[in-house]
Amino acid sequence: MTTTATRTEAAPAGRAADPVPRGRRRTATLRTPLLFCGPFVVLFLAMYLAPIVYAAVKSLFVIRRSGLGLTGPTEVFDPLANYSRALDDGDFTASLGRVALFGVVQVPVMLAVALTLALLIDSRSARGRGFFRLSGFLPYAIPGVSAALVWSFMYASQSSPVNHLLEPAGVRIPFFDDGVVLWSVANIVTWSWTGYNMIIIYAALQSIPAEVLEAARTDGASALRIAWSIKIPAVRSALVLTAVFSIIGSAQLFNEPSVLQPISSGAVSSTFTPIMSAQAAVAAGDYPYAAAQSVVLAVLVGVVSFVFFRLTGRGDQA
Repeated sequence: MTTTATRTEAAPAGRAADPVPRGRRRTATLRTPLLFCGPFVVLFLAMYLAPIVYAAVKSLFVIRRSGLGLTGPTEVFDPLANYSRALDDGDFTASLGRVALFGVVQVPVMLAVALTLALLIDSRSARGRGFFRLSGFLPYAIPGVSAALVWSFMYASQSSPVNHLLEPAGVRIPFFDDGVVLWSVANIVTWSWTGYNMIIIYAALQSIPAEVLEAARTDGASALRIAWSIKIPAVRSALVLTAVFSIIGSAQLFNEPSVLQPISSGAVSSTFTPIMSAQAAVAAGDYPYAAAQSVVLAVLVGVVSFVFFRLTGRGDQA
């Protein structure tokens, strides 16, 4: 008959028992990242989510005023009134179409220029890369309002150096004509943001392994072939990122047309862009209608960005 004895290992001599329970240690471990993330979460909720929720709720009310004006305006809950008014507002819908046309034309042109500049700086024969990176990025470092003020001097009919240079040839560019003013604004935005996008694309180009490029050169691939077949596909994610940023920025167009408005002879109206239209509603004291315009714009931008991500994501899966 065999007897099996169970032995309990004793703690090593000289080793004290852990005075802190395991559950308390786990709580202390979780508390540390929460303390670091806490300030960000508070600021995110207070400065980002709270205004969005407030605007969405505010857009569900309508301001009603008495016919005689003897009493102050009151807010009445009418969830669809402001949205139907926004969709029937010709000035607001025209501003949406204007910004959509702006984005369809300006964003591809700007990213094409940024990609070309990044490829040129990244080329094997490029010299003075630091200088060209800095000079390309400098326009972005200038505040948008300041850049618009400088360009307003370039566009003004009385002081435009561009038209003065073209005057001997009998050419004059009507920067503030109805069919041209949108592209005058697009020129300012392109000048300001091309360098920013160039830096993002250039940083993505630096992640391409040197062995891949050297193998392509060994196989006899030209610089143009390497750029088209290796470099551009490698920075596709950076191009998608800059495209989404540019789409959102186009929807938020405000500074440049606002600065040009006083000298545009009426070509830039107070409702030239959706943000300017919402600002005009705020100036008129109609905050719920301004909130509804902002919500409509945010939803449209979110849908366009989502569709763009899905379309570009299919290319990655393929």
